[in-house]
Amino acid sequence: MPADTAAERKPRVLHLPAREHTEKVFTPESWARLQAAFEVTRNESDRDLTEERIRSLIGGHDALVTGWAAPASGGPPPITPAIMEAADRLRIIAHSAGSVRRMLAQVWTDYIVPRRICVSTATVPIACNVAETALGLIIMSAKRLMDYALHLRGTGGWRTPEIPVGDQYLTGATVGLVGAGDVGREVIRALRPFAVRILVYDPYLAAADAHALQVESVELNDLFARSDIVSLHAPSIPETDHMVGTEQLRLLRDGAVLVNTARGSLIDHDALIREADGGRIRVALDVTTPEPLPADSPLRSMQNVILTPHVAGHGRFGHRRIGDATVNALEDFFAGRPVIGAIDPARWERLA
Repeated sequence: MPADTAAERKPRVLHLPAREHTEKVFTPESWARLQAAFEVTRNESDRDLTEERIRSLIGGHDALVTGWAAPASGGPPPITPAIMEAADRLRIIAHSAGSVRRMLAQVWTDYIVPRRICVSTATVPIACNVAETALGLIIMSAKRLMDYALHLRGTGGWRTPEIPVGDQYLTGATVGLVGAGDVGREVIRALRPFAVRILVYDPYLAAADAHALQVESVELNDLFARSDIVSLHAPSIPETDHMVGTEQLRLLRDGAVLVNTARGSLIDHDALIREADGGRIRVALDVTTPEPLPADSPLRSMQNVILTPHVAGHGRFGHRRIGDATVNALEDFFAGRPVIGAIDPARWERLA
């Protein structure tokens, strides 16, 4: 009997991410688990591997680990048909990051689906990071904490009639969430202690799921008209491009809060600038279109707008859970167990 049988050898894993990504998301403990369970071929460099290099390495590997691009690379190469032609034994791609849509766009239909290759992502731990940021921006905006901080800084002042005491809110408010995917559901959980009423717009949310989540499923315009706070958590797909425009923004009541930690393309930014000008609504954006905003964008100078540089998914402890989730996915797959974070092929068109 040959020595290299499936029963006797460890599954072989090709680990593509560069050193910085690996050290960010894998703890020494999770990396030791990976090496104990698998035969790992690791990218030891500070750059992402080229397509040619991946093609030369991938043959004979049972699993592929992918992740965020190395800063020095300008972005990892996508997985191409040429790479998949060389992937003679590939059974699972474990993405130690969030979206795989761009990375796998060239090979999903002709290779991933027909070969029944499992694709898992670390969206669950990343969703926790994004939800934390969304909650933080909701609290900062609704409680007007940034307004107070900027007023006090360097002025020698105290309270001001421009920021009325008692105008802050969260507990008892109506919060509208656009999207009930992984992030949306984490935000629902995070909001529970505040006794808020939660409305959700998501055309794919089943009535039974809405009931289980204890939310009210509504249409988009109804959500904007009824909410004190709106937080966006929808994917960037053609159907959601500029889904928030003049019509929706004008439905927001005076003093309402709009938070976007999803994708900048969800909002018509020209319409947002017009509606936010003058301070009628409060806005918190972690994502914009384009990124970064032009230096002369009016959003940069509006006192009622909080901007952060697309960092919602980052977090020291959340990052460490990404490595754990990646190793868990590989261990579960090769043990024949269900893989948490595995992508349902039927949902491909709705992925961010």
